[in-house]
Amino acid sequence: MLLKTHLAITIFFILIFISSVNNKFVFILVALFATFIPDIDTRYSKLGKRKLARILQFFTKHRGMIHSFSFLISITIILVLFLPVVAFGFFLGYGLHLLADSFTITGIMPFYPSKKKALWKIKTGGRFESFIFLIFLVASIVLLIERIGFL
Repeated sequence: MLLKTHLAITIFFILIFISSVNNKFVFILVALFATFIPDIDTRYSKLGKRKLARILQFFTKHRGMIHSFSFLISITIILVLFLPVVAFGFFLGYGLHLLADSFTITGIMPFYPSKKKALWKIKTGGRFESFIFLIFLVASIVLLIERIGFL
């Protein structure tokens, strides 16, 4: 999926969970940043264009290990142990990115190193993805207005 779709989905779920977290600012920042992280393994992404990411890309392939729930769970456990204030935001942003990508034609290998793929029929950048983006954008706006108290 495109970055804008990942962000729209993540913002919607941030609005759902924001009342359940203590440090709202950290939660929002970490969840949004974590949405970018899985695509660090491709040179076409925002983070993947950085020099440090190029080194990582030499050792990984796009939608390989970094695009797996195995990797997400491993990193989240480390965060829970050493930086618990960022763990939930990281898990949410990163996990939603993986979940969304699992519905694309390319899919992901959710339990890497297992080669079994989770995939569906959504074409990245296609009409149905645009529809999903629009749905989450409108839902986020409605939820934000409701949370602020205008509805």
